[in-house]
Amino acid sequence: MTNEDYDTVSLPGLANSSRKRYKNFMSTPAYPEITLKRGREAALLRGHPWVFSGALGAIKGKPTEGDIVLAKDSAGKPLALGFFNPRTDIAFRVLTQNCDLAISSDFWQDRLRSACKLRQRIINEQTDAYRLVNAEGDGFPGLIADVYGSTMVVSITTAGMEKQKGHILNALISQLKPARIYEQSRGRSRTFEGLEESKGFVYGDNQSAAVQIRENGFTFEVDFIGGQKTGFFLDQRINREKLGALSRNADVLNCFSYTGAFSVYCAAGGAKRVVSLDTSNAACIAAAQNLQLNGFSPDTHPVIDADVFSYLRNMQENFDLIILDPPAFAKTRRDVAKASRGYKEINLQAIRHLAPGGILATFSCSNFMEEDLFYKIVQGAARDAGADLQLLSRLEAGPDHPLGLGHPEGRYLKGLLIRRNT
Repeated sequence: MTNEDYDTVSLPGLANSSRKRYKNFMSTPAYPEITLKRGREAALLRGHPWVFSGALGAIKGKPTEGDIVLAKDSAGKPLALGFFNPRTDIAFRVLTQNCDLAISSDFWQDRLRSACKLRQRIINEQTDAYRLVNAEGDGFPGLIADVYGSTMVVSITTAGMEKQKGHILNALISQLKPARIYEQSRGRSRTFEGLEESKGFVYGDNQSAAVQIRENGFTFEVDFIGGQKTGFFLDQRINREKLGALSRNADVLNCFSYTGAFSVYCAAGGAKRVVSLDTSNAACIAAAQNLQLNGFSPDTHPVIDADVFSYLRNMQENFDLIILDPPAFAKTRRDVAKASRGYKEINLQAIRHLAPGGILATFSCSNFMEEDLFYKIVQGAARDAGADLQLLSRLEAGPDHPLGLGHPEGRYLKGLLIRRNT
């Protein structure tokens, strides 16, 4: 008898609604177990998805990197099923608190189906590029899956998700039916998990050219192989909308412009001029192309290959709207002090070049830069610039980048929208 047979088999004394629970119980493997030290289950009970290695008490069985284990409290009460990795600080990553479930292909199909339903509600018909799976926020620890039209890009950063890769790909293919899936798995997290870099096509045709996407009716080319991250900063979609709406008749400076998505929105919003700055020549070429794709001339909206720090220090003019969206200055916790100085400098110079009534949108995308610290850095920059600033709103990633309520560390993108009074 297979696991599937439990859905239809006649079980005396059990109503239909109970059959699925019976199936899950009967099909649950005997997973290895970890027991937490006394009192160390509190974070899990609050909804935090991680257990750190210092909270581990005993280990039953011989789980290796990426195996699924059952976590119990010190009294032996089951808490959650999740990925185990004894070589990392984050030793356990929660998959589900329903400890009777089997982590099977059906489990991942159901979880992906839930992620798809959310995107169907929040992504409009003029947009075909979005984040489909946002790691812990969607219940897939260590998996990012981004959709670019008929192309999908996946990034795997945990040993547990690496072991589930076959199930994940099968779910993506069966539910989304993409033309191709490209894997872009790299970075420090993967190294810490004991994994090597993995890049290349894992499904479909090997179209290596940039793909065109639509976002709110605008057209962009995305280099999903050679670009940063998975090729496009999907997390800034709602912030691009906000800044586009604030751009009418404005002189705009877009710093760290990458491929110019903010610039396109601002030009479309009626900006008199948008100046885009990036130190990457390839990014500047792509930004100019994206402006042209959407009917805007780089002559009116110049794209400049320049170091943002030097440009801000030496420029003479003021702007009505300045956008600071730099790469992550702090890639590790040790980098925070140096990164703080970098954020202070660019915000100081930007504030000095804000016209009266001008608006600054400033961001940090570093996991290790805490929001309160970032806020204090911008406050310090305003004080040193002698500027009186109003906070208009805090900015964050769009709803296709959901977070668990008990997982504040997942909120990597932090932004402030501020206005200069004097």
